[in-house]
This record gives sequence, C-alpha cells and structure tokens, in this order.
Amino acid sequence: MPCRACGDAVTQFLDLGRQPLSDAFRIPDDPSDEFWLHLRAVVCHGCHVVQLADPVPVERMFHEEYPFRTSSSRRMASHFAATAERLVAGLESPDPFVVEIGSNDGTMLATVAARGIRHLGIDPAANMVDEAVARRVNARAEWFDATTAARVRDEFGPADVVYAANTMCHIPDLRGVFTGLETVLADDGVVVFEDPYLGDVLRLGSFDQIYDEHFYLFSATSVARIAALHGFTLVDVEHLGVHGGEVRYTLARDGRTPTPAVGALIATEDRTGTHDLPRLQAFAAGVADRREQLRDVLMDEQQAGRSVAGYAATAKSATVLNYCDIGPGLLPVVYDTTPEKQGRTTPGSGIPVEAFPQDLADYPDTFLLFAWNHADEIVAKEQEFVERGGRWIRYVPEVRID
Repeated sequence: MPCRACGDAVTQFLDLGRQPLSDAFRIPDDPSDEFWLHLRAVVCHGCHVVQLADPVPVERMFHEEYPFRTSSSRRMASHFAATAERLVAGLESPDPFVVEIGSNDGTMLATVAARGIRHLGIDPAANMVDEAVARRVNARAEWFDATTAARVRDEFGPADVVYAANTMCHIPDLRGVFTGLETVLADDGVVVFEDPYLGDVLRLGSFDQIYDEHFYLFSATSVARIAALHGFTLVDVEHLGVHGGEVRYTLARDGRTPTPAVGALIATEDRTGTHDLPRLQAFAAGVADRREQLRDVLMDEQQAGRSVAGYAATAKSATVLNYCDIGPGLLPVVYDTTPEKQGRTTPGSGIPVEAFPQDLADYPDTFLLFAWNHADEIVAKEQEFVERGGRWIRYVPEVRID
C-alpha cells in the first residue's frame, strides 16, 4: 500500500496480530461475528508518518454508541478548559469563529461558548453531539471533509481557528481533511491539533497507543511535510504531558515564519533517528519482550493466590489484551466507570467489564493499570487501596509492580 498521507512507499516494522475494534464492547454471549483486523504499523519513506497498514472503515469506530467522553477525566477536562482560554485569547477578529473537529461531548467548546464566541463542533458520534448540545454547545453529527467544510463556510464564514484533539490521527483520509481545512480556514487563520507523539511512543515503548482508532502516529517532521503538500506551514509545536505524551501542532497558510521550537524538535527527531527503520524495529522487538513479561507477571500473581483485575476498559487496552493473549483466565474482570461499557465484555478477549466495587473490601489485591496515562490522577483517587497494600501492575515504560 502507498502512504495514505502523501502517496509514497511504506515499510512495515510492527505486527500486533489479529485485533478487534477497540471500542466494540460486546453483550455477553453475543452470537454475532466480531469484526477483526490485522494490526500492522508501517512508516512512510517520503513524509515519515507512521500509520496502520490496514484501515478500518471509520463508520465502524465512530457512531451513535461511541463510549468515550472527553469529560471522563478531571485532568483532561481541565486541560481542555485551559486550551479553550488560550485559543480565545489569541483571537483578533471582531467576530471570531472557532471550529472543533471531533468535538466529542463539548468539553472544550463549552468554554468557548461561555465567552459568547461563535463556534461549531463537528463529530460523527451522535450520542456525544447530544451531550455537547446539552452543554449549550453548537454541534453537529457529521464527518469533517471538503463537502462539510464548504457548507460550514457558506453558513458561518471562514474559521479563525480550527482545533482538533486526538482526532486527526483517527482519520485515514488525511488528504480529505486537509482539503476541508483549505476550504474552511480564514486566510490568516490557524489550525491547531494535538495527537499522540511518535517520539514519546518510542521512548516509553507504549505500544498500546497503536490501535484501530489511532491510524497515524505523527511527528514534527511528518506534520511539516504533510502540511506543505496542502499549502500550510508548521509554525509552532508544543510538547504536552497528557495522554502519555502528545504534541500540539499549529499550522498556518504559507508565508508565516515558524518558531524556533519547530526546528528544534525536527532536529531532535533527526538526531535520535525517530523515523529510521532500525529504531522502529528495535521498538518492535521491545514490544515482543513486554508481551512475555506481562504474561509472566499475571501468572505469578495467580500462582501466589492474589486476585487481579483490570483498571479502566480503555480503547488501548484492546491492543494489550489481544496481543498478549490475556483473557478471563488471567484477568477475570476489568472495572470501569463508563455505563455504556459495564455489563459487557472487552473486545476480542471477552473479559467482563463491571462497575467498581462500592466496598474497598471487594477490591482485588492487584490492579493491572490500563489507563497508565492517568496514573497520577488514579493513584491519588485510590489512595485508600494503596494504603491497604494494593498493588499496581504497569507495563509502560516497563513491566513492573508498584
């Protein structure tokens, strides 16, 4: 397959095997066939973007029963409120207009709306759009593409800011997205998006950042090259500590001078060989080692008579459970706060998902922490569990028990 972002040739470096849709939590004993994909990662020779070899039709992933809420994490809700304030502070138009692609439940745009600024959220998950509207956010259940962009511009005028968080990496048709951006963005407008950073995935060995919804893993180098194909310049980058390491990219139409941060990050990527095949292959070898180590730890806990449960039925946990061949025999239950997931089973691996026990006495001896990117928030919340002697199994950046 050619690169879906630029059309150049690609090379495979990682094979995570047969995987289900990461958010397809199933009713127990559901007799219907489960959708499976071959989860392989490749790197482009031209733009250097890492991507999946086999995309899943986006309508299978993002729909009216999409279970993830941006507001589910207090830390992320605070992050998006601060992001909105920052975007608003930079607006110079007398009647600005802000568009968010992948607006989810309206967490970010709620702050924009509260400032009385014209805005529009675009998201294909109708249930999340309903929640955004309930927050008094102007949002629509649509896919963002060139047609949608033209319709939005005709109705609202050009956008001063187009923002996306953990969304650009989800859309295989990146060229279509950029065509839409060319259409809807004001001449002096900016595109701001943040997504998991390839450099952090390699540094931490966070292989669970690779799953069906994360079609791309971006770097400053790849974003700069892809943007240039569509008349945009990467004018700023900012490393973020959320979601296990992300970068916020700011694009503008050609003509603006990039900040020194752009050149510095690209130089770091060159120096560390971020896109070099040997570096990517070494990452893949480490992933294979991690698989055996994690299974060994779970079997040791079982043999020692300690109870184990999963903490948070995250989308990325599907990669871990299915690649590492972890089922109910090694992990009897995963606890999660999301009502839509409770009473169902984890994709592919078939582990029951339940609400957290009300009584601490019913907690397991050990939690396998899938939401490792929210570890500080979770451990602080579960301080009583820790004080009682509760243990945490982690697998990023290494397999260990705390």
